[in-house]
Amino acid sequence: MDRRERERPRVVLGVSGGIAAYKACELLRRLTESGHDVRVVPTASALHFVGEATWSALSGNPATTEVWESVHEVPHVRIGQAADLVVVAPATADLLAKAAHGLADDLLTNTLLTARCPVVFAPAMHTEMWENPATQENVATLRRRGALVIDPAVGRLTGVDTGKGRFPDPAAIFEFCRRVLARGPRAAEQDLAGRHVVVSAGGTREPLDPVRYLGNRSSGKQGYALAGTAAARGARVTLVAGNTELPDPAGVDVIHIGTARQLHEAVLKAAADADAVVMAAAVADFRPAVYTTGKIKKVDGQEPEPVTLVRNPDILAEISAERARPGQLVVGFAAETDDVLANGRAKLARKGCDLLVVNEVGETKAFGSDGNEAVILAADGTETPVPYGPKEALADTVWDLVAPRLAETRP
Repeated sequence: MDRRERERPRVVLGVSGGIAAYKACELLRRLTESGHDVRVVPTASALHFVGEATWSALSGNPATTEVWESVHEVPHVRIGQAADLVVVAPATADLLAKAAHGLADDLLTNTLLTARCPVVFAPAMHTEMWENPATQENVATLRRRGALVIDPAVGRLTGVDTGKGRFPDPAAIFEFCRRVLARGPRAAEQDLAGRHVVVSAGGTREPLDPVRYLGNRSSGKQGYALAGTAAARGARVTLVAGNTELPDPAGVDVIHIGTARQLHEAVLKAAADADAVVMAAAVADFRPAVYTTGKIKKVDGQEPEPVTLVRNPDILAEISAERARPGQLVVGFAAETDDVLANGRAKLARKGCDLLVVNEVGETKAFGSDGNEAVILAADGTETPVPYGPKEALADTVWDLVAPRLAETRP
């Protein structure tokens, strides 16, 4: 059957021998329940942690463990050839080393050599192993060849150890894989590989007293979609997130902030070596001039004192006017309620950014929803309308416009 005719994307889940192998069961469940045809290929070491029967029962397919099983089907070649995605979770230091050096001493490493689809690695190991120069060189080699290696999380490891090396959240890995698969044949292009992008997301809150603040309705979903899709296209992503309830995306460095001034500081610092900065956060234009250290009391018969506001830093205008490095691309967002395009064009000229994503907002539009529509205005006068659809689709369109512009500046 031609791959385009399949109704269920074929995913190979490779599992190597780390204690985090049991967490891969949750990833497997999410993949199968969302309609993917999953074949599990565990290493011999992985079977010490989770048995073959578990993998078979959860996937609905036989778990293939040996090169010598069903030899007439040539599994060491066919499994990788037929896959739409290969994800290795967890990927141990040993597995990463074998993959980087092209070793093929078991079924999983043979599958990696024959795969012609996107390959995702989700490492999990002790901090010292992850930070070892040998491991870092192996990761760099894999990324240079087009593989997607998700940085491990920071947290509790085996025993009492804590540090970077923790298996990323299975839900976040699933979302990462879903975004890679959604790009279809284009997923192998990795057009943002080797690039560092900074994305801001969410809304800022400007405190008035210990219990009250001036804020907005932003959920952060569009910014998180931009960060996740950029990571799936090979970028190193720094996400500066303000006041959201969303889980951190896999493979993304997240900096959590609260106020506009904190966002300003974090974005400028992260942008110092960034190829592109996308300001999707809803930044408060103003903040209370005075912060009251105690709760402002309601007094019967008296109106409250007026709240005086002062301007917050204009982050988009500042980073557009003072690019941290030559060729840096800046993308802004404009949330408008009326005269959407006219106001957007005026803002593009005023801010000086390269691209401006203009969308209409209101109580039932954009904020908090899973979908969005917009028009992307460019400084060269072109306009790209994006019809209503998932926020990931708008995010991919933004990167579709950013990537070729960055390619023009690559030495």
